[in-house]
Amino acid sequence: MAGMELIAGVAQQQSLSPQMQQSLQLLQTPVAELRQMVAAELAANPVLEEEDLLGGITDAGEDPHLNEETDRRGSDNEFSLQDEWRDYLPQASARPTYSADDEERRRFLFESQVSRPTLRNLVIDQAAGFPPEEIRLVELIAGSLDEDGYLRISLSDLASAAGVSESVMETVLRKVREFEPAGVAATDLADCLLLQLSRRGEGNGISARILSHYLPQLARHRYEEIARDLRVPVADVTTAARHISMLEPKPGRPFATAEEQGVIPDLIVIPESDGDSDEGGFIVRLNEDELPRLRISNDYKELLAERGQNEELLLYLREKIKGARFFLRSLQQRQQTLLAIGNQIVSRQEEFFHRGASALKPLIMAQIADAVGLHVTTVSRAVSGKYMDTPQGLFEMRYFFTPGFQNSDGSSVSNEMVKGAIREMVDKESPRSPLSDQEIVTELEERGLKIARRTIAKYREQLGILPSHLRKVS
Repeated sequence: MAGMELIAGVAQQQSLSPQMQQSLQLLQTPVAELRQMVAAELAANPVLEEEDLLGGITDAGEDPHLNEETDRRGSDNEFSLQDEWRDYLPQASARPTYSADDEERRRFLFESQVSRPTLRNLVIDQAAGFPPEEIRLVELIAGSLDEDGYLRISLSDLASAAGVSESVMETVLRKVREFEPAGVAATDLADCLLLQLSRRGEGNGISARILSHYLPQLARHRYEEIARDLRVPVADVTTAARHISMLEPKPGRPFATAEEQGVIPDLIVIPESDGDSDEGGFIVRLNEDELPRLRISNDYKELLAERGQNEELLLYLREKIKGARFFLRSLQQRQQTLLAIGNQIVSRQEEFFHRGASALKPLIMAQIADAVGLHVTTVSRAVSGKYMDTPQGLFEMRYFFTPGFQNSDGSSVSNEMVKGAIREMVDKESPRSPLSDQEIVTELEERGLKIARRTIAKYREQLGILPSHLRKVS
């Protein structure tokens, strides 16, 4: 009979230090929430002080006493935050920056701030306990969700961005689709509602059959037609329709914040020169007006330089100054990373900033990641929830990452450009003879774009355009 035994072993496990967790949190936080984090750090670390409100971030300077006292032991542990973010490795020193009391005070300050949870963070939190590689993929999926909680990016594009096979990405995506809120990571409305029914154990009932095959008829309240096809009483269809109406069509709705406060852009894009010339370039700058200017207090540096007899005080100051310097360096690295990504977006989508959505080109995060020397999940963290103020309007940074289609001449066009073409055709169609989805397919083929009718129907729904027979004016 086999028995149980304990076996001791040694294994390597990747983990993030508290400092690196803080650094990554700074990276993924939008500027509106970043102000709260800066305020919390100012309250928790006495050596930090606010210089003025003109914007920008300064370090402690090159005080020789400070360098001698605080950098001597830490010089061997200097590292690039870019490398840390890319590799997700803990920093060399495991020594905590804050005492237990300091950490408890910091946690209280963060948790006491009135802020709503984000859908992205909720999804990532539910992946706790997953293998590190799967957590990385969950972060990519969470960062690709739109404001309604839908995943509009194809599986192949996600797999390409993550550098994994479609089967691996599909396995992780199936797990995410089981997370809360029910319906998250759905591809469209029917998929979202079916996920919710499946969660309730009703995946094979009449409601699910209606959603799978009769959603257009349901939207037009053609209950008798549905009942006839399903060979069930009309009363059953009516009951199912009422049941479906109680489901949530937008899982991300509870996490929306746009109605509560105006969106503050992290980046601002302005023309290099005045005028509307199509030849001019653009300049990307950080919106630092929303952030205070920080520095390490000279009073504490001088106190440390005096080298008094109170060794405990000296140790305390060294730790606080090290923590402050890391915070400032992380904040500066966040800004530099965001600016680098913004410059790449503007460089690759320059035609968009001149002409608008019709000129948007296909772009995936992996291209930007390669250009700026970061991991694709780091780029996903950096752009999530961030906005860019441009000459064409205010856009979420994820808007510029879009899959595309191959033109007959070998060039590529984005799905946003295809949506724009559909909108243009519908706007110009005859009200008495509106274009069907197949007629739109045919017209796009004449323009050199071969796109499936199902894709046209999906884009039409996303644009809020009714089917042709409902657009017809007799």
